[in-house]
Amino acid sequence: MEYKTLYGEKHLIVYIAKDGGVSLDDCETVSNALDAPLDALDPTGSAPYCLDVSSPGLDRPFKTQRDFERNYGEKVEVKLYAPLAGQKSKLIVGVLAQRTADRVTVETDGGPVEIDNDKIAIVRPYVEF
Repeated sequence: MEYKTLYGEKHLIVYIAKDGGVSLDDCETVSNALDAPLDALDPTGSAPYCLDVSSPGLDRPFKTQRDFERNYGEKVEVKLYAPLAGQKSKLIVGVLAQRTADRVTVETDGGPVEIDNDKIAIVRPYVEF
């Protein structure tokens, strides 16, 4: 969930996900289900807001350990704050092998690459067009 200002209005954004993807009907169902409980809870203190229900998107960054675990064995892109020693690019593409409290391991064509978490700007699914 996010609560932020977009286009000059407050928006409460709820992201939903499910295996096989999220449809417009899924978003409508969740929006309808949340409408009455949110009115009763009044999370914004009576301030007006727009309720947005959305899928996180194909290239949604991984934020939790669960996000990483769900994507083990999948192709990912890792964007770095600065290139690793001996590399020119701040982008690493490969198969996500593991994430620990300290680092992420990605299997690349050149072998496994271990990247300290503090060097990573973002990790997300690799989307090929």
